[in-house]
Amino acid sequence: MTQRLIDLSVPTVDGPSEATPVEVELLDHAAAPAALGLTPEDFPEGESISNETITLTTHTGTHMDAPLHYGLTSQGRPAAAIDDIPLEWCYAPGVRLDLRHVPPGTGITAADIEDALAKIPHQLSPGEIVLIWTGADRLWGTDAYRAEHPGMTRESTAWLVERGVKVIGIDSWGFDRPFGSMTGDYQETGDNKVLWPAHLYGREHAYCQLEKLAHLDELPAATGFTVSCFPVKLTGLGAGWTRVVAIVEDE
Repeated sequence: MTQRLIDLSVPTVDGPSEATPVEVELLDHAAAPAALGLTPEDFPEGESISNETITLTTHTGTHMDAPLHYGLTSQGRPAAAIDDIPLEWCYAPGVRLDLRHVPPGTGITAADIEDALAKIPHQLSPGEIVLIWTGADRLWGTDAYRAEHPGMTRESTAWLVERGVKVIGIDSWGFDRPFGSMTGDYQETGDNKVLWPAHLYGREHAYCQLEKLAHLDELPAATGFTVSCFPVKLTGLGAGWTRVVAIVEDE
């Protein structure tokens, strides 16, 4: 038995697939000595140790959203920040659900989830990490990535969470339908229930979501792997950058 690791994360980089910029200020090896009050001659090869200052949002790159992102309270109590998330939520058996047939801009229904589980087939167990496979990661690196994907609905999210799922991931820019789809419906109907319904369900029942996953097609099967998705411990914040990895045991 050998263990294989599959990277399920996108790179954290400035580009057209991100809605906000990633700014990097580099203190390179040649300039670093002066920042330390020394000279290049004080170091072997004239090079000191480098440093980088990065400006970006907590929702840039592959990341985990905590209940605090959805609202100030969850289940009638103060919503958990990203550093409050139990570690056991972040290391558990994974289940990949194939929803690639759902068109961009539309919502993934509870019936879609049930159907995807039946096709595996698999019966969910509490604590399993569910990965929603839309195939949208093929657009990474383009503007289309931010808009050409389906999204979870309140009903599909509730269906999973109420069966004990604590972490749900998706391989698209956002967890809900694209921004333009939601706001277009709101402007047409005036019904604010169309705005981020999956996110806002987290005010009723605490759960975490992983956004901007990738390479779900590289998983050898829909089950039989473990997901590791520990977020960076950012005190009191609503999200944290996460290196998501699938651990596969090969014969």
